[in-house]
Amino acid sequence: MRPKASWLIPFLAIGLIVPAVAEQKQIEEVGKTPVEMDFPSSGELHIDLCPSGVVLRGTDDNKVHVSYAADGRSDSSHVRVRLRASGNSGRVEIGDCPHNNFRVTVEIPQKTNLYVRMMAGQLEISGIKGNKDVELHFGQMNLSIGRASDYAHAEGSVNSGQVDAPAFGVSKGGLFRSFSKDGPGRYQLRAHVGAGQLSITDSED
Repeated sequence: MRPKASWLIPFLAIGLIVPAVAEQKQIEEVGKTPVEMDFPSSGELHIDLCPSGVVLRGTDDNKVHVSYAADGRSDSSHVRVRLRASGNSGRVEIGDCPHNNFRVTVEIPQKTNLYVRMMAGQLEISGIKGNKDVELHFGQMNLSIGRASDYAHAEGSVNSGQVDAPAFGVSKGGLFRSFSKDGPGRYQLRAHVGAGQLSITDSED
């Protein structure tokens, strides 16, 4: 009778764990632009943005690419960019930004599910197909969402300010304004501005 090869079990377990660990990536840079990392299409990205002017757009490249610029009166040498990814999930964190006329561009794969949080400033999002959960506490958010018919559910709100969403036939202003629409598509959209303006347009606007 042959002995059981029980001694193989720990090694097999290690062999299963190592590939998962190898898929994890992290890049952190201070005062350097641009910063980029490979990231797959159809993944999910959590993005935390510093107060600034941000353009977030989709591209045909399977990469996350972050670049920024400040005017001559601002010091961008302390700006911290951290990119992390594990499989189809990733995180982008941008912090320690100067306060005046600081501009950030974040390019991601066109097909990406987004979770974005930003304290203050102007946020513009375009060219991205996927679920979107986006919050801006103070400022202006401009979303170009593609086609309104791509969404199964869409909702937008402001605590104080203006909601202009011609993509869904909505325009209203004041305190605690919101809308909620259901449609035939597959994606989910949630957009919220604490105080300021929310604009949602489709490709035909």
